[in-house]
Amino acid sequence: MSRHLGYGITATVDPQLVRELAPAVERAGLRTLWVNQPGRDGDALAALAAAAEVTSTLRLATGVLPVDLYPADDVAARVADLALPTDRLVLGIGASRRPHPLGTARDAVRTLRDELGVPVLVGALGPRMRRLAVTEADGVLLNWLTPGVAREALGDRDRDVREAGGPGGAVALYVRCALGPAAREVAHREAEKYAAIPTYAANFARHGYQPIESAVLADDAAGIRTGLEPFPDEVDELVARAVTASDGLEEHLALVDAIADRRADA
Repeated sequence: MSRHLGYGITATVDPQLVRELAPAVERAGLRTLWVNQPGRDGDALAALAAAAEVTSTLRLATGVLPVDLYPADDVAARVADLALPTDRLVLGIGASRRPHPLGTARDAVRTLRDELGVPVLVGALGPRMRRLAVTEADGVLLNWLTPGVAREALGDRDRDVREAGGPGGAVALYVRCALGPAAREVAHREAEKYAAIPTYAANFARHGYQPIESAVLADDAAGIRTGLEPFPDEVDELVARAVTASDGLEEHLALVDAIADRRADA
């Protein structure tokens, strides 16, 4: 079983929902609330600030914040303006825009560590970004991987550390989780969207699976637990990335309960 479990939402979720959801995530014993920043939609840092106001031990993480849209200096300033608790903060970042996404990510890691002193994880798809994440940052955030491909990624991490040195760091893995038929439909649409992104499409083709095969689609809590079991224990944090029909509070609470039940079974 994974050492830690987290819960993932997107920055487009209503801030009031975040204030009601975050304490439930904390009470459930989950380690981290992750908030993804989808382009310029929503505000992941503001969502984390809302969560910080109503929790005391829950880690707060972006996953990921695109630093080719939001420069690292601006991110650091915003963290300070929002008074985010840096002792609980993890910044998951990503960069994909040409001409130099690797350089953008590397510079952002250095800036955010220097200015904020918080752990920085890099969302990585290809081997060069993964190597940067585990040799120059505090770890890697993986996404849309089946259990088998996740094990391969862990092996790649160990090889990169042996060959290039560096801290190795943590490995967090997003796993889409959908509870019920309506949520499954949303998950299929999201998978199709990612399958149409050239870099993701190439990765899926390279490993020989469709993105929806990496998701956990279930009709009940037991199905969520069963679906999460095959993912490798060596992942430092398994993040149940919520996929719901309408982003309603009750839908999220049902997923949190399912994951918390899994934790209780450990």
